[in-house]
Amino acid sequence: LICIFLVLLSTRCYGEEVDHTVPKEMVPKPLMDPIPTLPEITHKVYFDIEIGDSSSSTRRSRIVLGLFETIAPQLVENFYGLCACDRGNSKLTGKPLCYKGSKFHRVIPNFMIQGGDFTHSDGTGGESIYGTDLEDEGLLPSVVRHSRKYVLSMANKGRRNTITSQFFITTVKTQWLDNINVVIGLVLEGENVVQQIDKLGGSIYDNNGTPQETITIVDSGTMDVTDRDQEHTIHYSRQTK
Repeated sequence: LICIFLVLLSTRCYGEEVDHTVPKEMVPKPLMDPIPTLPEITHKVYFDIEIGDSSSSTRRSRIVLGLFETIAPQLVENFYGLCACDRGNSKLTGKPLCYKGSKFHRVIPNFMIQGGDFTHSDGTGGESIYGTDLEDEGLLPSVVRHSRKYVLSMANKGRRNTITSQFFITTVKTQWLDNINVVIGLVLEGENVVQQIDKLGGSIYDNNGTPQETITIVDSGTMDVTDRDQEHTIHYSRQTK
């Protein structure tokens, strides 16, 4: 009976032998998603960050950001203008349209650091250089995805086309934000500063994310883009963590 069973296993039900020969022909490679690439860096800005207040020992460091105007021209012009601080004062609040003096008001470890509310400093304010909410350029689908840490993305008011001045920098991959928030740039220098700020956040379960210390953008400005900056995007295009 065992012999009969083995014979049956080696043949098809209609009596033909099963071909177990390994094919010699090369099997075509499965189609894979291409390595995500980043747009050309068109603008470059910086934040000088101070951690602490006047009553404690302060620590000042710099974060340099590259911006992608080709995918989000109005959003980049808005962010660039707020860094340059050359757009005068707000018609709504009378405050300078400028990131200088604003704070990182929300820090959630292993997620992101958020700032840009130069009118209220608590996440309830902010304003674009145009005085109106801005559209989600390059969002559906996302031209640049949140598939890597240290990307610069614009915050909104929880619905479409409500971008003003608030932004965030990711500290991990946050792909669930694709098609919700618009990526407009990435960190070129100062990743260690971003990580330092990330460690000052509260519990990851605290949605308010009030940082343990005051984190202030004491100065901001613009810089010239270099060839080395473009090489930086090639490195980031291959980064998956």
